[in-house]
Amino acid sequence: MPEDKELSFWDHLDVLRHLLMRVVVVWLVFGIGYFILMPEIFDKVILAPCYDNFVFYDLLKYIGTSLGFTGDFFTKEFTVHLININMAAQFFTHLSTAFWLSVVTAVPYLIYEAWRFIAPALYKEEKRGVRKAFLLGTVMFFIGVAVGYFMVFPLTLRFLATYELSGAIENQISLNSYIDIFMMLILCIGLSFELPLVTWILSLIGLLNRKTMREYRRHSVIVIFILAAIITPTGDPFTLSVVAIPLCLLYEMSIYLMKK
Repeated sequence: MPEDKELSFWDHLDVLRHLLMRVVVVWLVFGIGYFILMPEIFDKVILAPCYDNFVFYDLLKYIGTSLGFTGDFFTKEFTVHLININMAAQFFTHLSTAFWLSVVTAVPYLIYEAWRFIAPALYKEEKRGVRKAFLLGTVMFFIGVAVGYFMVFPLTLRFLATYELSGAIENQISLNSYIDIFMMLILCIGLSFELPLVTWILSLIGLLNRKTMREYRRHSVIVIFILAAIITPTGDPFTLSVVAIPLCLLYEMSIYLMKK
C-alpha cells in the first residue's frame, strides 16, 4: 500500500516547495564551485578537443595506422585557436558554462529528490519499477553526455574547423560559436539517450509496443533526422548525421528493451 495518504494538497505543495528549494541550493553550490574552478576546467576539459593530443584524435590516428588509412582526417595534426570579438563574451561564457555544468552534475540529485517525492505514493511493486527507471535514466544520460563529449563534438569540430570552401578563406572560430555548439550537442546527445527509457515507460503503460515501433520505423527515422536538423546549431549534413545516427541506434535499442 502507498505509505502516504494523509497529506492534503497544500501539504504536498509545501513538500514540493522544499524539494525545489533544496535542488536550487545544490545547483547554486555546484555553480559557485564551477565558477571558481572554471579557468582550470575550461583549459583542461572544455578546450581539450581543440588540441591534437585529445583522446579521440589519438584513437583516429590509431585506426588510421592500423587500417592503412592515409587521409588527412586520420593523420593530419589538428589544433583550433579560438578568438573573441565581443568584449563581454569571456565573462558571460564563464557564468553560463559554470551554470550548465552545475545543472548536468546535479542531475543525480534531482532524480533522487524526484524519487523521494513520489515514492510514498507508490506500492512496493511500483517502487521497484520506478527505481529501475530512474537508475536507467541517470546512467543513460551520462553515457549520452560522454558520447557527445568524446565522439560527437570532436567529430563535428574536426570536420567544420578544417572544412574549406575556398583556400582564400581562413577559418577563425569565435569563442561564442565554439561554446554554443559544445553545449548544444553534448546536452542534446545526453537527453537523446533517454529515448529507450521513455519508450520503455510508454510500453509499460500500454501506449507503445514492439509491433508499432517496427511498423513505423521508416517514419521515425525521418522524424529523427528532422529533429536532428532542428537541434544541431549548424546546417551541414555531417553534423546532422553525427546526431541522427546515434538516435536511430537508440530507436533500435528501444525496440529491443520493450516487452513483447
